Amino acid sequence: MTTTDALTADTRHTEPTEDNIRELVYAFYDRVRGDALLGPVFDGVLAGRWDDHLPKMCRFWASLVLGSKTYQGNVQQAHQPLPGIEPRHFSHWLYLFLDTVESRYRPAAAIQFMEPALRIAQSLQLSRFGWNYTIPAEQQALLTRIAPRERAAGSGHGH
Repeated sequence: MTTTDALTADTRHTEPTEDNIRELVYAFYDRVRGDALLGPVFDGVLAGRWDDHLPKMCRFWASLVLGSKTYQGNVQQAHQPLPGIEPRHFSHWLYLFLDTVESRYRPAAAIQFMEPALRIAQSLQLSRFGWNYTIPAEQQALLTRIAPRERAAGSGHGH
């Protein structure tokens, strides 16, 4: 680990708060807006509405991670009408989100965002592409690693 890496690790958040969730959401969507693959998709839907969308995403993540219950909405409905969405969009969104989370939170806090992000992505993928859609192996492996209780619950040998 380099000195820069150690400094970064020392400055990452140990617990999510409303303030650092806001920082995370705004940093993540700055990356999305500047991204060649995701930027056009999001701008196509949110052009002129970013100022409404970002606070909603702050409430969404605060509700999931802090239990604040301030988010009102339906994730499935919000994502169904998006035109041109392909599996690669989900993979790239997850990469950017997980990378942004890891850069801002220490592992124990980061997992509080990663597990729901992976589960929601999986749900949206199955809803959008059909129940026969195969979740990418890397995505499934990451979820299994982050949420080992699922693996432990399903790994009985039946003896």
